[in-house]
Formats: sequence, structure tokens, C-alpha cells
Amino acid sequence: MKLPGPDHPITIAPNPKRIRVRAGDVVIADSTHVLTLKEASYPAVQYIPREDANMALLSRTERTTHCPYKGDANYFSINANGKTLENSIWTYETPFPAMKEIAGHLAFYPDKVTIEEVA
Repeated sequence: MKLPGPDHPITIAPNPKRIRVRAGDVVIADSTHVLTLKEASYPAVQYIPREDANMALLSRTERTTHCPYKGDANYFSINANGKTLENSIWTYETPFPAMKEIAGHLAFYPDKVTIEEVA
């Protein structure tokens, strides 16, 4: 486990905007309780609470990855519009203590879904 620091900063902050995630025309998640995670030089990632996602459209996959800062990630595929978007969502179910705020949240690959701010 590594801790965020000056050489690899990570911040987590509430996003005051409403975020909607779509696969085509199907809404997968819609939330006003989003956390924005900024990690080093990577693009910001929106983490949406599971309770604001349509979990009936998601299926857990066997894929896992490890981040030395956040912990072990599990993945979900989206089943919508007769298509399966493989491993398009990741989640840290038991993140390292420094990242505990993202537990119970989902993050989406922006090249597989549409992530938009809603007025």
C-alpha cells in the first residue's frame, strides 16, 4: 500500500453537479452525490454511489486489478440495448483507508459510456 503524497497526489471531493451516465439512450446512473477523484496527472474520475445506479443492468465480471494507492478493483459489465459493454465499470469495495470515501461507489470508463453534467 502506498499513500498519496507530493509525488503522487490524490484528492477526493464532492462534486456539486448532477452527473448522468448513459449507455446509448439507457440511463445507467444519475446522481447528485458524486465524488470527484483527481489522481496525479490522470483525468478526473467521477465516482457515483451504487444506490444511484441501475444495478439490474450490471453484471459482475471476474476481472480484478490492483492499485497500490486505492486497493483491489472489481469490475462490472453493462447489459443495455441488447449489447454488453464488458468491464466498463470499476469499483473499490474495500479500498485502502486513505481512499475509504470511494467505497460503495462506481466509476465508468468514458470511452464506453457517456458521462454528462445535467443542469
